[in-house]
Amino acid sequence: MKKVLKIMLIIFTFLGIFIIIDTFQAKVFANRPFIKITENYSNDIKRDKGLFVYTYLFNNQENVTVFKWEKYVPPETLDNKREDNEMDIIENIKITINDKKYNATFYDNETVKEFVNHLPEEFKMQELNGNEKYVYMDYTLPTNSTNPKHIEVGDIMLYGNDCLVIFYKSFDTNYRYTKIGHIDNLNDLGTSYITVKFMK
Repeated sequence: MKKVLKIMLIIFTFLGIFIIIDTFQAKVFANRPFIKITENYSNDIKRDKGLFVYTYLFNNQENVTVFKWEKYVPPETLDNKREDNEMDIIENIKITINDKKYNATFYDNETVKEFVNHLPEEFKMQELNGNEKYVYMDYTLPTNSTNPKHIEVGDIMLYGNDCLVIFYKSFDTNYRYTKIGHIDNLNDLGTSYITVKFMK
């Protein structure tokens, strides 16, 4: 029994040393970790998910390795955020959720312009995945869907051409949405349905 425990201790010790060396060489030299899962982060970026690090692989063969608890936004994502900030916004649409008024901004695009034509609207939005509320509308809207890669609390999106979504938690995503707007200081909306009113 003692021999078995000694063997197990040696194995776990070597495994721990290997993990430390693997993490060190990936972080210090921007190498790819040996223990990893590779995923498509975006059209031009792949990402290795190590035990303690992410390594971003760019098309120009450059790698960037960061610890998982570090805040890092790849340049392509920064460009996308910059595009969002540069979009014109419409501020004269009012939104109420369960009788509570929120400040919201809406993008000046074809989707929102068509949506405004249907206002005022009141929806009962259902819960999904512990992070969003959704409703399938009785009409379709024009779309310009992209993969935002990351969802922020308060984002209002269109999934497909008729599903309105409000996100109340932040997370990474691989789905494609058309951007509609953003609700400021949105609270956790809980697990039941919500009543949402949109008014001009």
